[in-house]
Amino acid sequence: MSGFDIHAYLDRGRRLVDAALDRLLPPETAQPPALHKAMRYSIFAGGKRLRPLLAMAAAEAVGAQPETVLDEACSLELIHTYTLIHDDLPAMDNDDFRRGMPTSHKVFGEAMAILAGDALQTQAFGLLARAYTLGRHSPERLVQVSGMLADACGSQGVIGGQVVDIESEGSSVSLETLDYIHAHKTGKLIHAAVMLGAILGGATPARQQALACYGKAIGLAFQITDDILDVVSTTEQLGKTVGKDAQAGKATYPGLLGMDEARRMQLHYLALSLAALDGYDEKAEPLRAIGRVIVERNN
Repeated sequence: MSGFDIHAYLDRGRRLVDAALDRLLPPETAQPPALHKAMRYSIFAGGKRLRPLLAMAAAEAVGAQPETVLDEACSLELIHTYTLIHDDLPAMDNDDFRRGMPTSHKVFGEAMAILAGDALQTQAFGLLARAYTLGRHSPERLVQVSGMLADACGSQGVIGGQVVDIESEGSSVSLETLDYIHAHKTGKLIHAAVMLGAILGGATPARQQALACYGKAIGLAFQITDDILDVVSTTEQLGKTVGKDAQAGKATYPGLLGMDEARRMQLHYLALSLAALDGYDEKAEPLRAIGRVIVERNN
């Protein structure tokens, strides 16, 4: 894909995702308005829309039109935002800012923040059910995607990773435990995003396997980059308080391995993700470019 402009591609994709999210979520005026205002506040507080963009790019890589998975890809952003709302709560990471804005519980109170997160997660699976009702994808593919997304969210995914993260605070952890935390707390949903696009886009089993390798590698590259940025970036750049991992005694790659080794692992996982796409043509260029953006970003 000669002269491919990843930033223009991402900007266009974000506009599509934002418009779809606005269309798919209940308006603020719908009863109960306080809940819908809180849901929309966190959804539209900014964000890279990385997960729905990965889903759309994966669908494109296997020959589908990205827009054919747009609404289903939005389920990933709803789930991701729910995890951020709950992650920021005083009982979890107790953060005051997210994406440069006050966190949900600081604006709406803890109870409403919890309920907004719950509602976003529920709405995500409602979008997949809606796709079946509208006949947008085969029932078999939607069942497969729904089960995979549930696994990515639950005790074997994001929630399981969060539990081990909490249990490990202030303790000396092994690299194996750190890999588990990051692969589950962050990596599972990124992997699920890639696979959602691949499955709904009609990927063959062999292509699904290659994209699964890409998704797992890029998920770890993303989290290692996050760990590095928490050390070297500023609050203004990140849109959230920096240095909190070290203050909370959280396990991170720079903390466990040192900055040089963390950067080496970051590039190692990027290389693995790109190698997984060796059998793909130029239609996978967005996935390749997104991988590079993930490790080169400053927020």
